[in-house]
Amino acid sequence: MNSLVAYESSDSETDDDKREVISLQRENDPVHSKFQSAFPTTSEWESSRCELELKVASSGSAHTEYKRHNTPNCTKTYICVTPKSPEMLLNDETYFQFPKKDHNNPANLMWKSDGIPAKMVPSARKRGFQTSVAAAQNIKPYIPKRLRQKDVPSKSNYFKDSTKVLTSEINCTATEEQQLNLLNRISDFIKPYLENQYQATNIPKRVVFQISEHKGPVTTIHWCPMQQHSHLLLSASMDKSVKIWDAVETGRCLMTYQCHSGAVRDVQWSSCGRRVLSGGFDSMLHLTDIETAKQIISVHNECQVTCLAFNPENQNIFLSGGFSSTVRAWDTRNCKVVNEYSAGIQQTLDILFLPGGREFLTSTDAVSRDSADRTIIAWDFKTSAKISNQIFHERYTIPCLAVHPKEPVFAAQTNGNYMVLFSTQRPYRMNKRKRYEGHKVEGYGVGCEFSPDGTIIATGSADGTLFFYNYLNSKLIQTLPAHKEACIDVSFHPVHPSIIATCDWGGEIKVWQ
Repeated sequence: MNSLVAYESSDSETDDDKREVISLQRENDPVHSKFQSAFPTTSEWESSRCELELKVASSGSAHTEYKRHNTPNCTKTYICVTPKSPEMLLNDETYFQFPKKDHNNPANLMWKSDGIPAKMVPSARKRGFQTSVAAAQNIKPYIPKRLRQKDVPSKSNYFKDSTKVLTSEINCTATEEQQLNLLNRISDFIKPYLENQYQATNIPKRVVFQISEHKGPVTTIHWCPMQQHSHLLLSASMDKSVKIWDAVETGRCLMTYQCHSGAVRDVQWSSCGRRVLSGGFDSMLHLTDIETAKQIISVHNECQVTCLAFNPENQNIFLSGGFSSTVRAWDTRNCKVVNEYSAGIQQTLDILFLPGGREFLTSTDAVSRDSADRTIIAWDFKTSAKISNQIFHERYTIPCLAVHPKEPVFAAQTNGNYMVLFSTQRPYRMNKRKRYEGHKVEGYGVGCEFSPDGTIIATGSADGTLFFYNYLNSKLIQTLPAHKEACIDVSFHPVHPSIIATCDWGGEIKVWQ
């Protein structure tokens, strides 16, 4: 008798002969006999009046053979399937579906809980069977996942890519808006210091930001003079650029101005903090609006510019000096020269307005054989007359001048590796008792500056060291190994008592706290 769970094969007659041999071997197999005894006999079929019915999930298979059993008391159709041999089952590439289990049916006792017969090929779990014709029509070549991702991106990858694109667009837009906000807003880090008075200046201990975006030597740096916008730091470089930085919170470059075709030698803030005046070796003077980056004025100076200065009493007037014997006063309202200050000198290295704006000083490197009678010259701003040219009698060049914030004193940096003090009142006598020495200046235009409370004077050095001197006793307080290249300029923060900025000849800017 044929088993209820059996398989019909469409193989050749030789396979049928093999099947008979294997069936004889199975009779002596205890496992097979146990499996065989689990199914009812023919007499049990007739006595149960066709209560047992097997439903096949798919009909018309090439591997199934349908037979009708015309029993006397039954009109239903039953299916009898001839089993395949285990060897054929393991070598067959067609997968099958099997009838669902029925706990009331003793024929299903040997079925596992997941509906797959015991000792069945594990790959039978994966696919349902189809007819050979349908399977041949629906066969598609397998494409590895790696190649599918290259050819057609998945939905998840598509959404990830689109998210990246949208994020980049938002960031670009937000960056522009954030730049304008940073130029207009008040820094949260500075707010507490705006409400309180300036405390005693502290010597910084660590580097907060190290900026190396300039591709050439940084010639000068300045904090914004407006206290509510003093988080902005202005820098000029010989890479032909002027930059504004958020040097307090993020250390990022907010704006870059490429308006010069030559090295930028000097740059100055206007008193309102909304405009920037720059001059360089292209002999051009540009007054730029920091928000719109547009040049309010652009004039030719007829010589290379080395120094600039706004009149503290009238911001519409500024002075420019350079490789010429003449210093010019310009009016930003009509872009014209309103006055000229001529002397027998070769170039002007620095310009400093004295308190009140009625007088100013110029420094130069013109030295005669036995004296340096024109190294520092005092001028009357209105009449353009020389007030004095006998201020400094030593044979050293003065690359930088700095005025004390509270006392009538200004300091002169010399390439003799020391700083000296002068009175801001006529006849501008030199203080011979105080001299700040120990740093190196020769070969570079090293700058110096007083702290906002006037207790400390700081200067760079040609060896990259930062020096802090006590203003009262001219003693050295502390040194910091600031840069590898020559430290060109130093600037104290106007509000925060422990923040300073430095720059060097290698194009690096550091903010210290």
